[in-house]
Amino acid sequence: MKKKNSVLALIPTRLNSRRLPAKALLPINKLPLIIHVYRRTILSKKIDETYICCDDKEIFNVAKKFGAKVLMTSKHHNNGTERICEAFKKIKNNEKYKFVVDVQGDEPLLSPNHIDKVVNYHEKNLDADIILPNLKVKPTNNTNIIKIVSNKKNEVMYLSRSNIPYEFKEKNSHFKKHLSIISFKPKSLIEYGKHKFGANEKVEDIELLRALEIGLKIKTISLEGDSFSVDVFEDYSKAKAKIKKDKYFKLYK
Repeated sequence: MKKKNSVLALIPTRLNSRRLPAKALLPINKLPLIIHVYRRTILSKKIDETYICCDDKEIFNVAKKFGAKVLMTSKHHNNGTERICEAFKKIKNNEKYKFVVDVQGDEPLLSPNHIDKVVNYHEKNLDADIILPNLKVKPTNNTNIIKIVSNKKNEVMYLSRSNIPYEFKEKNSHFKKHLSIISFKPKSLIEYGKHKFGANEKVEDIELLRALEIGLKIKTISLEGDSFSVDVFEDYSKAKAKIKKDKYFKLYK
C-alpha cells in the first residue's frame, strides 16, 4: 500500500450564493475572487495539489481561463463540505493523500501561512479527524461570524452564530472565530458525506455541527492575522480596499 504523504486542497464554490450572488466571479483588482483564493492556496508550502470545485460552467470556464485546476460537482449540495466530498471521490489515486484541506472559496485574502500552520498542526495531532483553526476577535453580534468553544485539549465542543460562551457573569475579552481553512482526514471527510443534516446543523446552518453530531473529533488551533469571508457587499468593498496593500497579492498578480 502506498504511503499517504501528499496534501490535497479543495476549494468549494457555487454560482448562486444567497447573500451576494455570483460572488465567486466578482473582480478584485482585475482578478475574479475565486482566482485569488486559488492562487493564494498554491502559495502554501504544505499543499501538493489544488482544485476548485464548482457547480456551474461559468465558474468552470473562468477557472480554466486563468489556468486553475477545476472539477465540476452537483448543484444540489447543502454546503461546501458535501461538495468537496464529491470532488475527492472523483480524483484518481486519491489514496495517496493524508489530508484534504477545505479552503473555502470566499476568502480572497486568506494567508498561505495559515494553511501551512493548519497542516503542521494536523500532522502533530493525528487523533483529530478535523482541524478547524480560529482567530481571536473582539466581541461582535455579527451572525455571519461563527464562534468556537473548545476545551483544554483544544477539542471543539460547539460552534454557533451566537456569542458563545454567553456573557452571563463576566465579559469576554475575545471570541474564537471559525477560520475557513479546514483539514480533514480523508476517511473522516467520506464519513461526513454519508450523513444528512443533523438537528443542530439545521438550526444554526453550520456544516461542521454535523461532524460533531456524528462523533468526529475536531481540534482547533489559534492563529494570528486578519482574514474574513466575503458574505455581503460590505465585505466585498473591504476586500477591494485591502488587496491593494496585501503582501501575498504581489506574489501572484
